[in-house]
Amino acid sequence: MGYRAEYDNWKTDPEGWWMTAAQAIDWDTPPSKALTQRGENLYDWFADAKVNTCYNAVDRHVEAGRGDQLAIIYDSPITGSVSRITYAELQTRVATLAGALTAQGVTMGDRVIIYMPMVPEALEAMLACARIGAIHSVVFGGFAANELAVRIDDCAPKAIIAASCGLEPGRVVKYKPLLDEAINLSTAKPDVCIILQREQEPAELIEGRDIDWYACQQGIDPAPCVPVNGDHPAYILYTSGTTGAPKGVVRPTAGHLVALNWTMKNIYQVEPGEVFWAASDVGWVVGHSYICYAPLIHGNTTVVFEGKPVGTPDAGTFWRVIADHNVKSFFTAPTAIRAVKREDPKGLERQKYDLSGLRALYLAGERADPDTIEWAQDILGVPVYDHWWQTETGYTIAGNPAGLEALPVKIGSPTVPMPGYDVKILDEAGHPVAAGELGGIAIKLPLPPGTLPTLWNAEDRFAKSYLTTFPGYYETGDAGMMDEDGYLYIMARTDDVINVAGHRLSTGAMEEVLAGHPDVAECAVVGVSDQLKGQSPVGLLCLTTGVNRPHDEIVGECVKRVRDQIGPVAAFKQAIVVDRLPKTRSGKILRATVVKIADNQDFKMPATIDDPAILDEIKEALQTIGYAKG
Repeated sequence: MGYRAEYDNWKTDPEGWWMTAAQAIDWDTPPSKALTQRGENLYDWFADAKVNTCYNAVDRHVEAGRGDQLAIIYDSPITGSVSRITYAELQTRVATLAGALTAQGVTMGDRVIIYMPMVPEALEAMLACARIGAIHSVVFGGFAANELAVRIDDCAPKAIIAASCGLEPGRVVKYKPLLDEAINLSTAKPDVCIILQREQEPAELIEGRDIDWYACQQGIDPAPCVPVNGDHPAYILYTSGTTGAPKGVVRPTAGHLVALNWTMKNIYQVEPGEVFWAASDVGWVVGHSYICYAPLIHGNTTVVFEGKPVGTPDAGTFWRVIADHNVKSFFTAPTAIRAVKREDPKGLERQKYDLSGLRALYLAGERADPDTIEWAQDILGVPVYDHWWQTETGYTIAGNPAGLEALPVKIGSPTVPMPGYDVKILDEAGHPVAAGELGGIAIKLPLPPGTLPTLWNAEDRFAKSYLTTFPGYYETGDAGMMDEDGYLYIMARTDDVINVAGHRLSTGAMEEVLAGHPDVAECAVVGVSDQLKGQSPVGLLCLTTGVNRPHDEIVGECVKRVRDQIGPVAAFKQAIVVDRLPKTRSGKILRATVVKIADNQDFKMPATIDDPAILDEIKEALQTIGYAKG
């Protein structure tokens, strides 16, 4: 069945469609119905079912005779090591760790914070929590102590599982002192901290609170899988809020299982037993959905990669991993591919590896500019699929369902909405706009299974953040348009649509034009305050490695490109060349922070910023064109 027929079947009978998809999951008690309405535009899926995530991700594959299949490949160019874990070995490890948690008093519904680098033990900790019905909350390893403390106070964990350190190219990041400080700062205190000691930086354990990862598992009886209700939270994942306080996205167990399992074949086109790799981090939603859960639920082999796209050791590390482990589908962020392109614009490193097993590259996390997509297609020789989703949804809103039917790619579009998502483009009054017109992207309620039903301990904030702007819809916070063929275009966050002399303009459209310049490796456009026009666009340009032309020439050519391709209405006149863009660790560009710097406004240092020092560099660069001079 093709995409259109599948989407129409869903739209005709949404609950029946999802009940059919649910048959791929092993239930302790199958759901009697798909959807439950709680009122006030709140919904639950498969709420009366009983099920266990860990059983579906691990045990059922062992019981089906596939215990010898690889579950996890750990590849760490930073330590120079590779290790492999079968499903049978993973079952033993997870059951024993779950038994250790139980012995420490952790039971169903208790929260456990996981503060780990990219090692297999991070996945084992997540699965061990799921095994006993504990609710995990993964916090990005090395996150600042005060931000970790905020999350400790919000979810009040009974236990924290952490590593002694994380490893970055050329440096060791000590996690344990950050953890100790966070616990000192927090009001809520964990009963116990389980510490994985890494040989690169063993930590001192605090007697009475801290226990060693291995020691706490000695002589422990393995824990069985505990069935939970379908609407039981599998995890809490904090995402940044506009007010500065993090929002705890809740992931319901049953819908998560059903939806993620469906995506592996239909979107990522892998069969059970094949190797799938998402080059992300367990601290982000991609790491939850597509490093840990979806591949294992579907019976794939997942890759845990401890490294960077460049510098560990070179711009060929992605291609080496794909070749070494016969990766069939590869998923990463556009910013990672841009980093590779900047270091190796001719793709010479790719020529060293046999990538004949690779079917496709999938990009998500921020807008994928056409230049990056075309470059990747040229050097890889496989389709490159942009797709769009959010921490809140947990999986694809709009994508190319290549495993169901590979639709024609329109570069610049993540393609079409997936079954479960009725996507509309609305004006500020909530009315649908015509094809090709820019508006707010909203999704008709109810959202599909596996998406957030609420925020942790903050139902009012959930409604205010997502449900009030467009009654009857979930507000995505993204702006875009839909063409005559139903292809969606994500142009910017709603906040990044700027108003220049009464014209609503997408910064993303300008970035697309700038990225097409042969010397520009990466760019961002922000709208800064302008007394006459309201806002004026300013470009930040990172140049390709090896370019040594005068910056003024390149800036002039970029200004002309925008004028020629978007028109004088954009009023694009200023750009600066910078060494790097300010980003979060997940690769998102901190545009709002740049605007505040340019406009001399106070700002809170973003918790997820990759390198705070870069903001001083950006300020100095903005001062050269007359901004940030307060």
